[in-house]
Amino acid sequence: MKISQVVGPCTSEVVEVPDPVPRADQVLVEVAGSGVCTSDLGPWLGHDPAAAPVRLGHELVGRVVAAGRDAGRWAPGDLVTGLGGEGFATLAVMDADAVLPVPAGIESAHALGEPVACLEEALSRTAVRAGDRVGVVGLGFMGLSLVQLVRRHAPGLLVGVDPLPARRERALRLGCDLAFAPDEVPEEFRTATGRAGEARFDVVLEATGVTPGLTTAGSLVRPFGTLCVVGYHHTGDAMMDMELWYKAVTVVNGFCPDRTRTMAAMREALGLVGDRRFSYQPLVTHRFGLDEVDAAFTTMHAAGPDFVKAVVVP
Repeated sequence: MKISQVVGPCTSEVVEVPDPVPRADQVLVEVAGSGVCTSDLGPWLGHDPAAAPVRLGHELVGRVVAAGRDAGRWAPGDLVTGLGGEGFATLAVMDADAVLPVPAGIESAHALGEPVACLEEALSRTAVRAGDRVGVVGLGFMGLSLVQLVRRHAPGLLVGVDPLPARRERALRLGCDLAFAPDEVPEEFRTATGRAGEARFDVVLEATGVTPGLTTAGSLVRPFGTLCVVGYHHTGDAMMDMELWYKAVTVVNGFCPDRTRTMAAMREALGLVGDRRFSYQPLVTHRFGLDEVDAAFTTMHAAGPDFVKAVVVP
């Protein structure tokens, strides 16, 4: 099989290695696509050439080619998605209890189970109610996905916030009622008009992964409202805004470390994909071959106006 591995800063190579053999509780899949995730950007940017190569790609979709002894519910030919690793390859092994079938009629590149499951799980703990005023700060891949997922909860108002015009335009097409640049959000959404701050948002979903975006999100949530931090905050100071404390805001950590909860959310999310209530079609804007992983990360890092999500297709 072939697999891409990071061997230095911003440098990958494709190598030939023996085909993996699934354990009794695993399946071997022929990779049909693997999403390029911002959480892998750090290892790609700063890998030490003296260290062992790093193999990335955890947003997997593939077709089962073999199943271990205890994974008999999966048969060769099944198209599955789930929680995996080392997916920038032609073959990969996945735990049998961490994969689900791809809904019928859905293209493999539009059936990435892991990212939408993470977002759906975060929403399940955020409790968006019908009629709520909801803000989404950051309209990249995660934010635009959240816009689609939130719509089914019938918010009374759904507002997107992002500095890039192209992203705001996409958000409006995907269901936002209004969209603003961070410094152009009307004062009515930042200033309490009454004792409970009725003009602010009941729920704010932060999907920027940077400290200024977190600050903007905190300024928009009303007293006794909810802020869900979905962004991947592994750089910057990400300091707690004490104004949230004085507003008695409930802060939800959007990350989930539990596989059982993530798989339950994935089942729900893939149902939405199958029902065409959530679609990757407007989100997957770029595709790259296995020998183009560096180009995929470079394109994601640049985040140009035409970019939302890249998928590596071996």
